[in-house]
Amino acid sequence: MRAVRYWSTSQARTMERIYNGVEWLMIKLDPMWRAIGYERLDRPVAAVEKAVKGLLFDCQMCGQCVLSSTGMSCPMNCPKTLRNGPCGGVRSNGNCEVKPDMRCVWVEAARGSRKMREGEQKIQVVQLPVDRSREGKSSWLREARKKIAQQSSGGSDGNS
Repeated sequence: MRAVRYWSTSQARTMERIYNGVEWLMIKLDPMWRAIGYERLDRPVAAVEKAVKGLLFDCQMCGQCVLSSTGMSCPMNCPKTLRNGPCGGVRSNGNCEVKPDMRCVWVEAARGSRKMREGEQKIQVVQLPVDRSREGKSSWLREARKKIAQQSSGGSDGNS
């Protein structure tokens, strides 16, 4: 699983494009999502999301995905689940202090963010602590609803 995770981080720019495409599609399908009901859709969409993101990013389904802000490296894979940078115990070879055979999630995040369009700025944004009540829920649906709300209130155009 780690090999695919590292590959995805090394392909962060391509993954970012795909991620933006999925987000665009989710926003465009909003009328259908509303007709069916977002709450009703959460479980099946979360299952698809878990399969896709689990394979590519070793996603832990925290429900508050920050892949686009962390160079396509899931911070929930950190043994300490740190969401805002390394713990300070990164070994000299870039590996984790807790799992010495694993590269530090944040070393990978820095590498991936340098390849992304606005990655070096986004990785510096402080992330809120994980809301455990969102675990297992779809962050795709959550983000689409958030972008739709921003668009209707005159905020972001959803292409960032």
